[in-house]
Amino acid sequence: MTAPTLEAPSRLTRPAATGTARPRVLLAPITVTPSKPLTPSHLKGLLWTDAMYHATRPLAEVTYRYSHTTYHPTEQTLGFWEFLDRTRGDTDYGDLSEDHIGELYATFRTAAERPPAQALRPYADAVETGWVHPAGTRVLELWSEHYARLGLHEPGLRSHQPPGLGLEEMIGRLTSLTMCLDQREVGGPVYLDLTRYGMPLRQLVTADGRPNYLACALRELMHLAPDFDEIVLLYDTELDPDYQQLARVLGALGPLVRRVTVGRVPIDGRIRSARHGTRPDHGAGALLDAALTGHDAAAVRLGMRLYFIAVLGPGHQQSFRPDLLRQCFTRAERLLAAAPRGPSPDELAHQLARHRKDHLYVDPYRLTTSLLGKRRAAPARDLLAAVSP
Repeated sequence: MTAPTLEAPSRLTRPAATGTARPRVLLAPITVTPSKPLTPSHLKGLLWTDAMYHATRPLAEVTYRYSHTTYHPTEQTLGFWEFLDRTRGDTDYGDLSEDHIGELYATFRTAAERPPAQALRPYADAVETGWVHPAGTRVLELWSEHYARLGLHEPGLRSHQPPGLGLEEMIGRLTSLTMCLDQREVGGPVYLDLTRYGMPLRQLVTADGRPNYLACALRELMHLAPDFDEIVLLYDTELDPDYQQLARVLGALGPLVRRVTVGRVPIDGRIRSARHGTRPDHGAGALLDAALTGHDAAAVRLGMRLYFIAVLGPGHQQSFRPDLLRQCFTRAERLLAAAPRGPSPDELAHQLARHRKDHLYVDPYRLTTSLLGKRRAAPARDLLAAVSP
């Protein structure tokens, strides 16, 4: 689940050993483009990060950074918005469903034509000042409702949260670290250059000025990295090459960097990207509507976490099974009904710390599976709240 760190594990204990401050942890999960319904794969990543956030807070100062503003400049987002304006004009998106907008996104992704850089430039300039396309605004509104029903920490889905570095500043800092190959003077792209570490060149900015997801992540995280003792990058397995490179850059700025891969959820044995469309009955809204017809909100919130974290695990071997999800709601009801009061804050911290290894963050999988042991005492309410507030 977690790859080796880039620095010596002994640095982990430095903040606690001084007795002067609690260690500082930054959780930086991959963002989901606001252009489609939240799928089981998205839910798995969001619930995994949320459980990590709440369970680690009793042990460290935790910052959960999840900024859509940072990643709007990518071509897949700006290209979709340009596609909507070009093909649908002044459509009112206020009443559209996630499924409808997701169908439009799937159409965009399958279109052969891609807009030129000059068509995207006005959109890129606008998002830097906080503008969001009405279709994106509508999706984020709907997601906010799902977050509330799931009991997820709301990291500012609809807030303007610009990255700390501009694109030129980020390139400049990479250059100062001798990690950049900038060929713009000869009409070429900008590359992240980690070849001395045995990693391939990775393009960050195209020759016509379009940044990719990794460039946006560097704009955000290079600015934040020096303020933390540990950074946890959460992402799906397919992006591991990029995140290895991101971790190498951030590690050079001081913190320990942990990479946590969370596998996608197959549907009927197949892993499909949301760009190809989503089954309406598998979106977050539909799953929550069905769950809340037979179970109370607390059982649904805990049951979702038990299923998507403990049952599915960190890998991607198990297909989504609604019957097992329903069983987890029933199991959650039993856990909540049997939960005694307590424990004390010190005892809670001790119980949570058992689910760490050589890292500061609490492992959501170790924690949630510990709740399901049949021969163990019923977990206390505060321990359940550390998984599902």
